[in-house]
Amino acid sequence: MILITGAAGFIGFHVAQRLLRDGHGVFGVDNLNEYYEPTLKEARLRLLLPNRKFSFARVDISNKAAVAEIFAAKRPEYVVHLAAQAGVRYSLENPTAYVESNITGFLNVLEGCKQASVRHLVFASSSSVYGLNSTMPFSVHANVDHPISFYGATKKANELMAHCYSHIYKIPTTGLRFFTVYGPWGRPDMAYYSFARSILHGKPIDIYNDGRMKRDFTFIDDVVESVVRVLARPATPDKDWCATSPDPASSTAPFRLYNIGNHSPIELLRFLELLEGALGKKAIKRLLPAPPGDVVATMADVSELYREVGFEPSIPVEIGIRRFVDWYRTYYGT
Repeated sequence: MILITGAAGFIGFHVAQRLLRDGHGVFGVDNLNEYYEPTLKEARLRLLLPNRKFSFARVDISNKAAVAEIFAAKRPEYVVHLAAQAGVRYSLENPTAYVESNITGFLNVLEGCKQASVRHLVFASSSSVYGLNSTMPFSVHANVDHPISFYGATKKANELMAHCYSHIYKIPTTGLRFFTVYGPWGRPDMAYYSFARSILHGKPIDIYNDGRMKRDFTFIDDVVESVVRVLARPATPDKDWCATSPDPASSTAPFRLYNIGNHSPIELLRFLELLEGALGKKAIKRLLPAPPGDVVATMADVSELYREVGFEPSIPVEIGIRRFVDWYRTYYGT
C-alpha cells in the first residue's frame, strides 16, 4: 500500500489517480486547509473516493499522534510525501505555518516511516532551495546553502532531515525539487491560475519584475511520471560518494535528490501571451518590481533524472497551457 500525504492537493491528486490507475492501493491524507479554496480540494477528492482501492483520512501532518496512528494501522510500504505549506510570498506573512507543516509535519512523517520500516520515501522539495545560486541550469550537485525565502529554507531543511534518517535508520529517501508545476486541477494561488481568472473577468493582473522573470514551467503529467518512476526505484548508497568532496545529491546513505523540471525556461510575459492566446482574450497588465523572496530565473538540469531513472519532462508549454485552459473552462463553466 502507498501512503500519499497531501492527497487532495494539486500534485497529490494527480499522483493518486495515476497510482490507482496502475492498480495500487492508496491511502490519502490531507487536512483540507483554507490556504486556497477547500472546494477545489473536495472536488479532487470526489474523483478519487469512488475507487475501491482508495481510502482517505482528514489529518493534519503536524499532529504527531494522528500521523503515528496512521502508520501503525496502515503499515505502508511506500510513502509519497507531498503535504506542505506552499507559496513563497505567503511565507513572508505567516512563517509559523511553514514550521508547523514543513518541519514538524515532515518530522512526524519521517518517524512514521521509521516505525513502519517503509521501503521508500519520496518527498517534495522545491527549486526554491537554489536561492541565490545564479549558475544555470540549476544542478542537484550544486551547493544550496543560501535560500532567499523562508519556504525555500524549510525545503532545504527537509532534505537535510531526510538524509539524517537515511543515514541513521537506513530508510531510502528521495527528494524531488519541483520547478513551477502547472496544469489542470492546479493551485489557485499560482500565477498562471490567477492570471486566467483575472483575464476572463477583465481584472488587471500584477506582473512582477516587468514580466522578465524566467520560469521552468513543468506540466503536471511530466511531474506525475517522474514521481511514479522514482518511487519504483528506492534510493541506494552511492558507492562513489567521497567525504572529502561531498556531492549534495547522493550519499553513503540510501539518499538521492533529483530536479523535476522542463529544462526549457520561458519569460513570464511569453507564458502570459500563450495564456492570452488560449483564452482568446488580452490581459490588463500592471507591471511591478520583483517582490522579496522571488528568484529571477529557474532552469532545471535533469541529466541525473534521465541517467538514473530514464525519464525527463518534455511537454511544451504550448500544449500544457491549452490543456489547462480546456480544464479551467470546463470546471468553472466559463
